[in-house]
Amino acid sequence: MTRKVAIAKYDAKGEHFEILVDPDLALEFRLGKSISIDKILISDTVYKDAKKGLRASEAALLKVFGTTDIKKIAEKILKEGELPLTAEQRKRLIEQKKRQIIEWISRNCIDTRTKTPVPPQRVENALEQAGVAIDPFKSVEEQINNILKALQKVLPIKVALAHIEVRIPPEYSHKAKNALAKMGKVISEKYESDGSLLLKLEIPAGLQDSLIAKVNELTRGEGEVKIIGVFT
Repeated sequence: MTRKVAIAKYDAKGEHFEILVDPDLALEFRLGKSISIDKILISDTVYKDAKKGLRASEAALLKVFGTTDIKKIAEKILKEGELPLTAEQRKRLIEQKKRQIIEWISRNCIDTRTKTPVPPQRVENALEQAGVAIDPFKSVEEQINNILKALQKVLPIKVALAHIEVRIPPEYSHKAKNALAKMGKVISEKYESDGSLLLKLEIPAGLQDSLIAKVNELTRGEGEVKIIGVFT
């Protein structure tokens, strides 16, 4: 049986790279399955243009990846680059992500007129009406804010919000601040006498567990999280 071959692509710093991969294994790897890079790669070459057989230069590889190790380069391309998806794969992934988004909205949002939860079917209809684009590779948390903005044009919904206070030790403050600000709105920030950063955030109530997990990840468990209140 002839093995399927696809081209995974990656662009950075004005350079373009391509590798030949097994499309099914590449997708499974991107979605978190532990698979050997050797099994995914069809060829141990990094190309500038695979169809023309043009190899990427060593200088370009070092400039972008800091290495010429094909396994390290391939891993980065597979995790962050453009993966080839068949129409069936893309349809399946988008449908799975859409179900997750619908569940999140039904759980965390209310109809502003009735003050009641929004049924899943109504959310699904609104997604179609608003023409919302769903990224199959981004988490719900990463795209929910933009999706809600689009939905609010056709559906009177509002997210239950939570006010959270986070204390970050000095050595993690800069990185943590940037990461946490992407999850909601920064209400206030101040540095304490020991250099710790005290952030007050407003986030969708459904993101509380995700934010706590993110704080623990960013601070190696040394950060502190206090839920001030939840409101609609």
